[in-house]
Amino acid sequence: MGFNLQVLSKPNVKNHILIIGLPGIGNVGKIALDFLVESLKAKKFATITSDSFPNSVFVNEKNLIDLPEVALYHAKSKGKDYFFLGGDAQPVDEKSCFEFCNFILDTIKSYGCNGVVTIGGIALQKIPKLPKVYITGTDKEFIKQFNGALSNIYGVVGPIMGVSGIMLGISKLKKIPSACLLAQTFGHPAYIGVKGSREVLKVINSRFKFSLEISRLSEEIEELEEDLHMRAKKLTAEMPSGKSKNPEVSYFG
Repeated sequence: MGFNLQVLSKPNVKNHILIIGLPGIGNVGKIALDFLVESLKAKKFATITSDSFPNSVFVNEKNLIDLPEVALYHAKSKGKDYFFLGGDAQPVDEKSCFEFCNFILDTIKSYGCNGVVTIGGIALQKIPKLPKVYITGTDKEFIKQFNGALSNIYGVVGPIMGVSGIMLGISKLKKIPSACLLAQTFGHPAYIGVKGSREVLKVINSRFKFSLEISRLSEEIEELEEDLHMRAKKLTAEMPSGKSKNPEVSYFG
């Protein structure tokens, strides 16, 4: 099967920035990407299914089955074009991840990609009260354009795995400037990293002048806060007791 691309429409775009947020630690990337798509009223123009995605299906609102899907969206903001890549999953193995990143960049190359931004989470052993956002990438000048993110990331995280990391490497080979925004979050698979997503969105909002209503996400955070706090206490108790010298070292996209 490989990657099955279904083109729904062809946007009239000559150059753009691609922003990527897929499921990962705390779902930081997915939450941020979904918020961007909704806020900017981005239009879905292509969908991708693959046998490289997890071997599961989703039950939709009609009580029917959907395969895991990733989609490309397009939005225009202040006269500039943006593509967004988000969805239900990312490839489950190393080879497929490389192939997927190549496939995406080859798919959008005719639209003139001027830069790639990926979003992910840094897994901590405790819940951060105010998550920090770190940045790395392939081009110093491109990275400097993102105010509010810490660039002293060396030694803070280990390898950046998954699409969040590999997309940077493939972009570098294709000579496309790229950056990765990583927000601290609690490193438990059941934790929802809404606060980390909010901090990433602040950086993105500042850089691209999207005029996002970040307060909307803050209101959602307040509504979820009590429930998350109770869940987090339980999750913390279930975490291994061994302590790491640096609680910020482990990371997965």
